[in-house]
Amino acid sequence: MVGLGILKGLRETARNLIGSFYQKERLTTVQYPEEKIAPKENNRNFPFLVFDKDPEANLRCVSCKICEKECPPQCIYIVQKRNEKGKAVKYPEVFDIDVSVCMSCQICVEVCPFDAIKMDQEFALSREDRFEDLLFDRVRLSKSNEYYHQIHPTEAGEVDGRLKEQRKQAEAKAEAKKQAAEKAAA
Repeated sequence: MVGLGILKGLRETARNLIGSFYQKERLTTVQYPEEKIAPKENNRNFPFLVFDKDPEANLRCVSCKICEKECPPQCIYIVQKRNEKGKAVKYPEVFDIDVSVCMSCQICVEVCPFDAIKMDQEFALSREDRFEDLLFDRVRLSKSNEYYHQIHPTEAGEVDGRLKEQRKQAEAKAEAKKQAAEKAAA
């Protein structure tokens, strides 16, 4: 029957209108600045960098630049840190994301092999200056692993478990290598 979809939509609207007088959860309008709806765990807005203990020393990012290459709008800019001899160090000297260009596609999160970049739930990013204030640098992007556990507890638990298992395997491999070297020396 033609127009059946319109009738179903009108019925649902009428149900919500009448139900909102009796059930608070049916009320669809929220007085935003005063009231806020808690975001769902799988909600995503803009990326942030995860650090474990110290934001300067324990940033998970090793500046491999995979996220920079894969970003469709090219809003990520990374410069690798170099030591006195000019050799690249596995740490980003510059890590900038232009959130005015970012389309929150989450490709950077998916391609990161070190689980260093994740999606935040912060959505109110209005600023006075739309150019400088919306260019997030490494310091502004860095957020702790505890914060990550607060906003995405299920995903963060899986990631931490996987990273712990990888560390155990690396330690076991190093120990086996050390024992093999000791046997060869003896």
